Amino acid sequence: MTSLKQLSSSKCHGGHLQKFSHSSESTGTEMKFSIFLPSSSNDNKLPVLYFLSGLTCTEDNFVQKSCALKRANDLQLIIVAPDTSPRGLNLPDENNSWDFGSGASFYVDATREPWLKHYRMHSYVAKELPALIEKNFPCSEKRSIFGHSMGGHGALSIFLKHPHYFVSVSAFAPIARPSHCPWGKKAFGGYLQLKDEWAEYDSTELVKKAKLGRPVEILIDQGTADEFYVKKQLLPEDFAEAAKQNSNVKVNLRMQDGYDHSYYFIQTFINDHLKHHANALNHTASL
Repeated sequence: MTSLKQLSSSKCHGGHLQKFSHSSESTGTEMKFSIFLPSSSNDNKLPVLYFLSGLTCTEDNFVQKSCALKRANDLQLIIVAPDTSPRGLNLPDENNSWDFGSGASFYVDATREPWLKHYRMHSYVAKELPALIEKNFPCSEKRSIFGHSMGGHGALSIFLKHPHYFVSVSAFAPIARPSHCPWGKKAFGGYLQLKDEWAEYDSTELVKKAKLGRPVEILIDQGTADEFYVKKQLLPEDFAEAAKQNSNVKVNLRMQDGYDHSYYFIQTFINDHLKHHANALNHTASL
């Protein structure tokens, strides 16, 4: 069993917010994650909701800024927020820009040198981290995933590639068509050896042919005053239109007037997303 090192623990809304580090087989580095354990987690196995953060973020941003933990305790949902990339490798160009390299993994398994040995965040989030969580914490085998911006892209793509592993998905302002926006082109071009590989991580392409085996509703919130939406970095309408080709997918794309890309936007609608996942997980305490 992978050894976990506890870095901190604070009581919060009746539960406990803790931070851990561990040696990751996927990335070959020390990885960190935050976990919120609700008040009844000592007595019950609870479902887990994974949150993937955006560019420049760490394992701290969501749990500190989203105002999600009180509602998570009410709903008795475990929240896990991993870091957004490997750290401290000193690879060429790893720390030269805020939208590539450290803090900007784009949740892919890289195939291009020098990234391919360590930048394997897709495998880390989809496989290694859930296995680690379920071995070490009082979790059921029910799990869902959501995220923001780059993390929204990660949540959508991971869910669509592993629909029988995750019960539900939602996103705040996701980079919904990365192969057609500047951020995604930079990341995919840097991490992936072949352009043919881009579609394997582009949610707008994945949703067309995803074999879900059940009806799924995907909740997406997008602020109309989001500067990155205005600059065509996010393209959520493209995702919603592509999803019409999949009879098992319903996209609830909510355009939220006047909201930007910040955590104030996430705070405003976080309860809707937690309820969305609690309903899907059939875990409806205190809805």
